[in-house]
Parts: sequence; C-alpha cells; structure tokens
Amino acid sequence: MCKMIIFSAPSGAGKSTIISHLLKCGFGLEFSISATTRPHRGAEQNGVEYYFLSVDDFERRIANSEFIEFEQVYEGRYYGTLKSELTRIWEKGKVVLFDVDVVGGVNLKKKYTNQAMSIFIKPPSVECLRKRLIERSTDSVAEIEKRVAKAEQELNYASQFDEIIVNDNLSDALQQAEALLTRFLSK
Repeated sequence: MCKMIIFSAPSGAGKSTIISHLLKCGFGLEFSISATTRPHRGAEQNGVEYYFLSVDDFERRIANSEFIEFEQVYEGRYYGTLKSELTRIWEKGKVVLFDVDVVGGVNLKKKYTNQAMSIFIKPPSVECLRKRLIERSTDSVAEIEKRVAKAEQELNYASQFDEIIVNDNLSDALQQAEALLTRFLSK
C-alpha cells in the first residue's frame, strides 16, 4: 500500500523545521511539491519549492480535475496538490510527505484514510506563535497579525488530525514525530 504523511500547522509553529528533519531520517519520504498562484519569493525555483502557476492555469487544472486537493487560502492565492505528484513519488517507491493548510490536510485524510497519517503541529500558545513570527523578521506587523488571526482559526482543526504534536521544545517535537512515523510506517 502506498502511504502518505500529512503535516499541517499554523504559520510559525515549526512545521517546516520538523519536516526538514524527517526528510533526512531515512524514512523513505519524498516531499510533495504543491502548486500555487503566489509569486516566487527570493531564490525559489519552479518545480523545487512549488509549481508556480498563473490563476488561469490553476483554474483550468481545477476544471480538468488535475488536483487531489486545492484551496483558495488567501484572496487570489490558490494552493493545491496535483495528482501527478502522488504518481511521481509512489513510482519511486517513496512515502509522500505533505505540507498543506489545515483544510487540505483534513480533506487528504478523509480521501486516503488508512493510507495516510495526519499530524497537526501546534504552538504552545497563540502568544508564543506571535513571538516566533516577530523573531523571524520576514513579515510586516500587519502580515504577522493576519497570520495570527488565521492561526487562531486553524487551531480549531487540530482535533480532526490523527496526531497532535505541541512544539514547545523542538528536540521533544522531533523525537515525537520520528516515533509517530516509525509506528505508522511499520504497519
């Protein structure tokens, strides 16, 4: 059976750090590259960090049923997973690793049930999340407040995931993630 691991979290919860660690741990994981309509940031490359699509192209692919899941996360900003990504990764004999928004995570789990394990990374508190976002120094105050407001909504989805990791201590969170993957992948 082809398997998948689904990670979701509010921005700043530490999800990317945990995913980066797990990709180096020998679990046979491969990162699923999402498609998006947002512009490139910095040195991002098409087909590496994301598949960068125009809104028209994204909507055409929606009409052609080319997505497993997609969401308009922000006004005018689509994110989604192309069906071709699963095929690409599973043909290599790898486990698909998703980094998706909470709605996408819930939808993927519903669709793939026992093939998938969904993990929600939770910050210790909203205030801690705000502090992490400020310390990143990558967003304006207005953007941080927008992300914090969205995080408060996203936290309501945590109970719909198979597992919740509270990232209060990174070392503990990494160990917990490794243990969850070991258990799920050995089934």
